[in-house]
Amino acid sequence: MRSRLAARSARLVLAAAAVTALAATTTACDNDDAADAGSSAAPSAVASAGSGGSGSSSSDSPSASGSSTGGSNSSGSTDKTDSDDGKKGGYGQSCGTNDLDFTVTSESQAGGYYLVSAKAKSGITCYLDVNTPSVSFGSGAEGVASPVGQGGEDPIKLTGSAIAYTGISPKTTSSNDGKEFENVIIATTGDDPNPAELKLPDTANVDKPIVTNWSTNRAETVPVIV
Repeated sequence: MRSRLAARSARLVLAAAAVTALAATTTACDNDDAADAGSSAAPSAVASAGSGGSGSSSSDSPSASGSSTGGSNSSGSTDKTDSDDGKKGGYGQSCGTNDLDFTVTSESQAGGYYLVSAKAKSGITCYLDVNTPSVSFGSGAEGVASPVGQGGEDPIKLTGSAIAYTGISPKTTSSNDGKEFENVIIATTGDDPNPAELKLPDTANVDKPIVTNWSTNRAETVPVIV
């Protein structure tokens, strides 16, 4: 009787041990599967986060850096405008003849000459960049006034009440030769397409005329041959 009980107890112990071993094996497998599942899921999550992070960075990058969009271009445009103004040397536009109003008076100094005053027309600001005006009596070469280099300021700003002066001597010879003219032609440059023809206060006897530079001091524009 004891032998049967002992044998039965041994079988129960073995069965219990087998169940315990099976349970342990199952648990180990479950842990391995979970670990495998975790390891396979991790790269997917990382890739997803990396992709999202990269996309977010790419989307935010232009705005964050300001390298594309209106703010940067607007600033560039402003700089370019300032740069163009700098290229003008602070002068602004050159005076064309049609930007100016002229007045001619007859003066008695130095044997007689004509004083021409030039002012910018209303609302205009310009600069006399060329020091000497182009002056002629008639269209012939003999009526072209030669510059004598007196006076001179370069450039002269004309705006408002500012005045520039030039002196014109119609005759520099002592002979009786010469031609008579009632008008004088003046331009700010030799190639100005719109020269002004000014009525003289009296008839001029013209022979080898001369002209001074522009000046803001009328005393410097009395034309003489040095």
